[in-house]
Amino acid sequence: MTSNRPTTLTSLLACTLLCLGFTANAQQAQGNAPAEEPDTLILSDTLNYDDAKKESTFTGNVVMTRGQMTLNSDVLVMREDAEGFQYGTATADKGKLVFIRQETPEKFEVVEARGLRAEYDGKTETIEMIGQSIVTKFVCGKAFDTISGERVKYNQSTSVYQAFGGPNSAARGGRVRSLATPGAKAEAAAAACQQKSKP
Repeated sequence: MTSNRPTTLTSLLACTLLCLGFTANAQQAQGNAPAEEPDTLILSDTLNYDDAKKESTFTGNVVMTRGQMTLNSDVLVMREDAEGFQYGTATADKGKLVFIRQETPEKFEVVEARGLRAEYDGKTETIEMIGQSIVTKFVCGKAFDTISGERVKYNQSTSVYQAFGGPNSAARGGRVRSLATPGAKAEAAAAACQQKSKP
């Protein structure tokens, strides 16, 4: 499935997958003013840094927090090439999944992504969830949009996403499955949540 047209599902994937770009350069917030990058905290059982390869490997119950995003994996490898482009790969042990949670409090949204592996390529600005991939957007605690497949890939610069089926798909029959709720319903849920949160 390939789409260039902005949709609710595209927005979901953009929000979810952008959160994996933990080593990417800061995006511009307004005009020419660069956004301030949040601090990145990584907890793990071990850390191995190879200066020659510009590569860090975190292993054992890895928890990475960056702003409103949290990533949980068993291994996280981060590296930088000679041109300064950054790459990241997060993997899970057998029987477990990489888990990513991105909160957007002002919209009352939470996006969660699961997969056997997550990969970020800073040079091509692509992020990919691989194996048993499921991406879900919640608004005010209720699930609204979900896409599942073997792989879900998103290009940050072109806003093009792709989802692929296969034998390791999270969807039945090795297919891609996407469920999109009309944007008006999500907006209504956010408005109701906002109303409840007022003092």
